Amino acid sequence: MLIGELVGTWRWRTDMKHRLGMAAAAGATCLALAVAGCAGGNGGGSSSGAGGGTADGTSVSVAFVPKIQGIPFFEAMNTGGADAAEEFGFNWVYSGPNTADPAAQSEVVRSLMQQKVDALLIAPNDPDSMAPLITEAQDQGIKVGTADTDASSSSREVFVTQATEEAIGTALLEQMAEPIDGEGQIAIVSCGQTAANLNAWIEVFKDKAATDYPDMEIVDTVYADEDQAKAVTMAKNLINAYPELKGLVGVCTTSAPGVAQAVQESGKTGEIATVGVGTPQAMLPYLEDGSASSSVLWDVENLGYLTAWAGWKLAQGESFEATQDVGRIPGVTYDEASQTLVMGEPLILTEENAGDYDY
Repeated sequence: MLIGELVGTWRWRTDMKHRLGMAAAAGATCLALAVAGCAGGNGGGSSSGAGGGTADGTSVSVAFVPKIQGIPFFEAMNTGGADAAEEFGFNWVYSGPNTADPAAQSEVVRSLMQQKVDALLIAPNDPDSMAPLITEAQDQGIKVGTADTDASSSSREVFVTQATEEAIGTALLEQMAEPIDGEGQIAIVSCGQTAANLNAWIEVFKDKAATDYPDMEIVDTVYADEDQAKAVTMAKNLINAYPELKGLVGVCTTSAPGVAQAVQESGKTGEIATVGVGTPQAMLPYLEDGSASSSVLWDVENLGYLTAWAGWKLAQGESFEATQDVGRIPGVTYDEASQTLVMGEPLILTEENAGDYDY
């Protein structure tokens, strides 16, 4: 998916289509909250004034700061978050930077702190630099968690994740191993070099490849930031540098279509297999023409829904149960030791099912 591509609202239907969320278009907008002001100058925002509030009548505001605003993955999370706000009755705020830049993201977080939101959920670009800001927000009485990407060394109160690191890393490896018969040279194209979730998946991938597929050689790992065009260029460079290359793995939702596009444009479809973590509509053309074998993902709108719900629970001082049904999401688990909410298992997208999703 292309950086800067603004994605509207998608539909959620019971036949796996996603019904219409309350997501507003990205752009700098004043927050429709019981607090004043606008999101930071480096990003835009949208909000859902869904009404409701706590038992004593005060309004609850839950804000989510993505790594970058305007790409399909986080816009889909916004749609799901707005759905949860409407269903459970709280105010939802979505505001992020226009580039995947830690400093720009910190500015957005500081703006939301000044507006005194009740709960703040962050997908940090740089977990280490975000950690002090998380503590600062908590000192002001704001409940803080992470979502999609953790800041495990911080004082965050919950991490909302789509699936375990082990499950995602293993799924990527198995999907890569299948089309290349578990052997040959492969390369990895990731996004941000400090992205904790991506690095964890890569570590699982490499560790399990070493034991389960000893004839698979990982020749290089490169980082394209959240930029599909850059991922295409880097993947083409890898194709040229390694004439015997058999596979490319795109570990994020911009590099997954990026590596497939590189194979397609290099005339290597059928010779070099690609898999990755890509959103359905971004991957569908490549799945259909064979330049991508599969994509490992999850229901992104539901991840946003769970993220918003978790912030709402934190704001009210409520705890999480070991296993719970959360609205439309059954069987959400919570690990108290790591303070982690896990939505479920990864979803494997193929040519057959990618079209069932509107994002």
